[in-house]
Amino acid sequence: MTDPTPARIIPILPQAPDPGLMVSLYEKQKKIYPRAVSGWYARWRWLMVWLTQIVFYGLPWLQWNERQAVLFELNERRFYVLGLVLHPQDFIYLAALLVISAIALFFFTAVAGRLWCGYACPQTVYTEIFLWVERRTEGDRSARMRLDAAPWGVEKLARKGAKQGAWLAIGLYTGFTFVGYFTPIRTLAAEAAALSFSPWEWFWVLFYGFATYGNAGYLREQVCKYMCPYARFQSALIDMDSLVIAYDAQRGESRGSRSRRADPKALGLGDCIDCTLCVQVCPTGIDIRNGLQNECIACAACIDVCDDVMGKMGYAQGLIRYSSGNAIAKSWSPTQMLRRVWRPRVLIYGALLLAMGLAFVASLTLRQGFVVDVIKDRGAMARVVGRGEVENVYRMQITNGSEQPQHYRIQVSGLDGLAIVTAHELLVEPTGIGTLPLRLTLPPEVAETHRGKSHPIVFEVTLAQETGTTTVRAKSTFLVPR
Repeated sequence: MTDPTPARIIPILPQAPDPGLMVSLYEKQKKIYPRAVSGWYARWRWLMVWLTQIVFYGLPWLQWNERQAVLFELNERRFYVLGLVLHPQDFIYLAALLVISAIALFFFTAVAGRLWCGYACPQTVYTEIFLWVERRTEGDRSARMRLDAAPWGVEKLARKGAKQGAWLAIGLYTGFTFVGYFTPIRTLAAEAAALSFSPWEWFWVLFYGFATYGNAGYLREQVCKYMCPYARFQSALIDMDSLVIAYDAQRGESRGSRSRRADPKALGLGDCIDCTLCVQVCPTGIDIRNGLQNECIACAACIDVCDDVMGKMGYAQGLIRYSSGNAIAKSWSPTQMLRRVWRPRVLIYGALLLAMGLAFVASLTLRQGFVVDVIKDRGAMARVVGRGEVENVYRMQITNGSEQPQHYRIQVSGLDGLAIVTAHELLVEPTGIGTLPLRLTLPPEVAETHRGKSHPIVFEVTLAQETGTTTVRAKSTFLVPR
């Protein structure tokens, strides 16, 4: 038997290292110094900063029915949201809200890309706030770069110290406000004045505060590039008809500098003067002229600064603009582009979002003001008492979803002669949970015809109010022994 033909192997030979070349697998991130920008989109971005922070910082201080308007009392298992009082069994609403949020994200991404990232994401919002502090203490882009390159001195120490102090104050107050949604914030403020937080309050104030400080002050664009999963799956949600921030290469190329009075066509140039301001204002440090990239958070800062440059040069605005891939490639008019935006996938997302939103609101509006749970006694399923009556024992739990004490009346049906022999009325305190033991008996003459059977019964709990009567029914079974 002959030996098989040996396989051909490509040898890997060692190469002498180049002493002048160093390769690092863990390259240090180059610091990005975003330049300040003004314009239409910048104003919209700051409007969203104000709106989101007024809601976040102000909502815990809002009073409703002599209590905090939004408060999640984990110890008491009660959750107040304006006029709603929710209990753990109402977590289905949280699940529904998360599903609605996901569909809304799909919808807006399919329409216009990363709108959430550019205008309302907490990472974007707090980065804007921290950058504003940085510009006020250290100056704009070139001044910050010079300050970082300069040796340490009194001025540098003062500016850096003022920035760090402001950042820490914003971060800690953000952590304080976050905990204020779970501990009444007025109580928390009194504890803060006396430095008497509980261990868990200390932990969450410091954790959330330093997370805000680190993410918005230092990580910034790295959160968007490497930590946020949205940048990874956004490509599955957009297509060539989605509105994204795009550079019009047909109009802009070839790029090059020139004077304002020069004729770009005579020089063989496009409208882009290669000023690189679009790169300098980008918070993630990308060049939008290289096309749409995962790192783009759709903040539109490049649009504002490019429109400003085009205006100074006397060119038409819109070299960088919100557009779609098809609109850029096929030179569509704005009307043609917008007509393609409302395509089938967007309409499906919109219909789902509208249907789920209406169902969510209707469910909250029509929900009963109380919840009834009936638990059968597991110790003694059934027994014969008195003159031969059959007795079953139950425990009824009523959760009062209102902020007033409520009086409930209990009845039972399902078998002829079935009666409640214990108290059948219950007073439950505001937002409280009341428990009532119930003993049901069945006359012996009726029980004789139902020996060895389990029969469905219905408990009816009635609440009488000025606006009318509300009845909640809870099903159970009544067992007749052999």
